[in-house]
Amino acid sequence: MHYRWQAADSEGRIRRGVEEATTAADLERRLRTRGLSLIASRALQDNIWTRWRRVSRRDLIAFTFHLEQLGRAGVPLLSGLADLRDAVASPALHQAIVRIMEDVEGGKRFSEALAQHPALFDPVYVSLVRAGEESGQLPVVLANLTEALKWQDEIASETKKLVSYPAFVCVLVVGVIAFLMVHLVPQMVDFLEGAGQALPFSTQLLISTSQFVTHYGWALLAALVLLVIAVPAMARRHAGLADFADRVRLRMPLFGPIVHRIVLARFAQCFAMLYAAGVPILQALQITRDVVQNRVVAAALDRIQVQIRDGQGVAASFEREALFPPLVLRMLRVGEQSGALDTALANVTYFYHRDVRVSVARLQTLIEPALTVLLGALLFWVMSALLGPIFDTLGKLR
Repeated sequence: MHYRWQAADSEGRIRRGVEEATTAADLERRLRTRGLSLIASRALQDNIWTRWRRVSRRDLIAFTFHLEQLGRAGVPLLSGLADLRDAVASPALHQAIVRIMEDVEGGKRFSEALAQHPALFDPVYVSLVRAGEESGQLPVVLANLTEALKWQDEIASETKKLVSYPAFVCVLVVGVIAFLMVHLVPQMVDFLEGAGQALPFSTQLLISTSQFVTHYGWALLAALVLLVIAVPAMARRHAGLADFADRVRLRMPLFGPIVHRIVLARFAQCFAMLYAAGVPILQALQITRDVVQNRVVAAALDRIQVQIRDGQGVAASFEREALFPPLVLRMLRVGEQSGALDTALANVTYFYHRDVRVSVARLQTLIEPALTVLLGALLFWVMSALLGPIFDTLGKLR
C-alpha cells in the first residue's frame, strides 16, 4: 500500500511525499527513523503508474557515482545513504534507499539489502557489490559499475536515435501514401476513366493498390497493431516462441549483427567486471547469462558452463560455441595461457565497446539516405503514374 504523507522535521519544517508501507503505523515508524513526525497520511490506490514506475538508468548512475565518491571520502555507508536519500529526485529510488537503510540498520549486509530490490539492482550489480564488500574494494567496484552504466546509457541513447529516424520516416511514408491512395488517387481515377484513354501498367497498378488500401487499409493497420502487441505477449508465455524471436533478432538484415554485438558487449562487460572483482568463473557465467536478455546466447553460455565444469579451458569452450570472432578468441586464449585472463577480458570489453559504437554509427549513415531514396521513389511512382496519363490526355485535347 502507498501512502501520501505530511510530516514535520526536527526544525518544524513541513515535508511531504509518497511512501510504501504495510499500515499507517508502519508508515509512522518509517518516518520516525528519519527524524520526521507524521502529521497526516492518506492511503492511495495502487494504479498502473505506481506498479510500473521505474528508476531511470541516469538516476542509478548518479546514485552509484555519489555512493562511490562518499565511500572514497571515508563517509560511513549509512551516513552516505542518508545524504543520498535526501538528495535524490526519484520517489521510487528514494523509497528504495529508505528500505535499504532499514535493512542495513537491521543487520543485513549492503549487498543483501540491494538484493531485496531486483527491479532496480540486477544480479550483476548485487554480485559486484558483494564482491567489493568481501575484498574491501567497494569504492573501486562502484566506480567500475558507474562506468558500465554510463556505457549502457550511451548505447541505449544511440540505439534510440538509430530507431527513431527510421520510425519517423516510416510513419511519414505511410501517412503520405495513405493520403494519396485514399484521397487523391480515387479523384484522379474518375478523371482518367472519363477521358477514355488506355492506362499504362504503372497507373493500373496504382489504381489497384489504391482500391486495396481503401477497402482493407484499416484491417491491415489493425492486424499490424495486434501483431506488435500479441507476439511479445505470447513470447513471454511460450519458451519456444521466445527462442525463435531471439534468434530472429540476431539474424535480421542490417539490425541483426548490431543486436548480436550489443548482446555480446553486455556479456563481455558484465563477465569482465565479475571476474576482476573475484567472482569465480562458473558463478560469473551463471550471473551473466541471466542479464544478456537473449535466450540463444544464454543457452550457449549454459553449454560453456558445462564444458568448463568438465575441465575444458575457457577459450576452448567459447570457441566451440562460435560466440566470438577469432580476434576475441585469441585474446582469451593468450590471457588464459599467460594467467592474465582479467586483462584479456578487459581487452574484450574494450573491443566490443568500440565495435558497437562504430557499427551503430555506420548503420546510421546508411539508413538515413536509404530511407530518403525510398520515400522519393514512392512519391515518384505515384506522381508519374498519375501525371503521365493526364499530360497525354491534355496533349490530345490540343
